[in-house]
Amino acid sequence: MIRIGNGYDVHKVVEGRKCIVGGVEIPWEYGLLGHSDADVLLHAICDALLGSVALGDLGKHFPDSDDKWKGADSMVILSEVAKLVKVSGYAIVNIDSIIIAQKPKMSPYALEMRQNIAKACGIGVDQVSVKATTEEGLGFTGVGDGISAHAVCLVESVRPQYI
Repeated sequence: MIRIGNGYDVHKVVEGRKCIVGGVEIPWEYGLLGHSDADVLLHAICDALLGSVALGDLGKHFPDSDDKWKGADSMVILSEVAKLVKVSGYAIVNIDSIIIAQKPKMSPYALEMRQNIAKACGIGVDQVSVKATTEEGLGFTGVGDGISAHAVCLVESVRPQYI
């Protein structure tokens, strides 16, 4: 059985925080606001993976009301989500994602992001796509108030199928 998951996340841009996207600390005078490290890309991927196996969303498993996850490294969270997918009897086939940000430029970091995601999920880099775009000055991302990300993943059952 093959299943698909879709994820979306957004974080506000603020001063005084690091800009961590795809597990990469990107040099910039601003960062992303959130309970954890606010890695918008990894959060979207986590939601896509969880959705693909009908396990709810990131907030269900890693609630912002739990101090255990305050300031958490989203690479750790992604690794935990990948384990949940595996325990559910599925293997990740591929992950396709896109970051929407006017600034900073994300494309120079895409390969490192792909490598981080692949490692956390226990899959090959060739199974992970990370793209980046701007919104040409439109909307909250276009005016620089936030950064968002979308992700889609495909998973395949590794359990024997009985008829």
